[in-house]
Amino acid sequence: MSALFNFHSFLTVVLLGICTCTYLKMQFPAILEHRTGFRGFFWKAARIGERLSPWVAVGCFTMGVSVIFF
Repeated sequence: MSALFNFHSFLTVVLLGICTCTYLKMQFPAILEHRTGFRGFFWKAARIGERLSPWVAVGCFTMGVSVIFF
């Protein structure tokens, strides 16, 4: 089943995307300089990860627990 049709998988993909973009921006800031176009989407995901990091961390922890136990 595609991640677009399964809400649980969709949330997992979104959280992993946010975490990955934030990590890449911290390690290699030149990669995500462009704020427009296709790479602008990844810049926005990194910005969400930077500003909402406690909530993203709680979301990742919750998704991890749900994957392990459910």
